Amino acid sequence: MGLRRSATLDAVLIVLTMSTGVIEAVSLLALGHVFTAMMTGNMLFLAFGLAGGPGLSVTASSVSLAGFAAGTLAGSALETRVAAHRSRWFVTGLAAEGVLLGAAGLAAGGIGPIGSPLSGRHYGVIALIALAMGLRSVTTLRAKVAELPTTLTTRALTSLVGDLAPGTAAGRSGSRPLRVAGILAMFVGGILGAWMLTAGWRPQIPLLIAAAVALAGAAAYSRVPRVHPPEQRPTG
Repeated sequence: MGLRRSATLDAVLIVLTMSTGVIEAVSLLALGHVFTAMMTGNMLFLAFGLAGGPGLSVTASSVSLAGFAAGTLAGSALETRVAAHRSRWFVTGLAAEGVLLGAAGLAAGGIGPIGSPLSGRHYGVIALIALAMGLRSVTTLRAKVAELPTTLTTRALTSLVGDLAPGTAAGRSGSRPLRVAGILAMFVGGILGAWMLTAGWRPQIPLLIAAAVALAGAAAYSRVPRVHPPEQRPTG
């Protein structure tokens, strides 16, 4: 079972999608050519780097993949421990993500602006962000809101454009606003993240903002009223 749908859940997922755009701007522009949430792109960067592609760090891509895998394992383990409390698990997952992104932001304090040579600190920040994004991927996957996966837009874009084809079932049009919102959120987040970095902001600032977003999302959803199943009355 997924989470009970609500306007709050949709809003939290949209804002998280925007934060992904910010995070990936930091990863790609300030931490080397690496993705920390979109593993399809990161896998290709690793392949290109192994083939000798210029400007690509095999180490950075490998660290990101390992961190993401560890985050996914941690998220799955967390879900197993509190499987009977879906909403509490969702809040806990977002809170853990916020803590990891906050740690990445603090660790990024010694990283210079765009173009700084990669160092051990860069790899540490990459690992922390990828760990958070692996955890996020499990958290949002289990939420079962297909229109808002938060870490990619390919599926949403495919569904959105595909629904425009003649003869498409009209019943699916109700999900279009959420798909549009998710695509725009990722785009706007990317613009904001890139703007902050090109304007001279240190990478730690957008990362700390992303951490605050995750923690705010956890706090917001924790206030959604729970729906308890009706009590079973003894019979006979």
